[in-house]
Amino acid sequence: MPSYEFKCNKCKKKFSLQLSISDYTQKKSFACPKCKSKSVDRIFSGFTAVTSKKS
Repeated sequence: MPSYEFKCNKCKKKFSLQLSISDYTQKKSFACPKCKSKSVDRIFSGFTAVTSKKS
C-alpha cells in the first residue's frame, strides 16, 4: 500500500498516510492529525526501486 506524505498549512506538521490508490483518489481532503485542519498539501517524496542484478 502506498504511503502519501502531507504538510499541514496551519501547524506545519508533516505526516504520512498509508492508503490504497483507490482510497487516495476517492477521498479529496485529508485532515492533519495534530490540529485537525483540512488545509494540507501533498509532499512528493523520493522512492527507491529494488531490482535484481543478473550476471
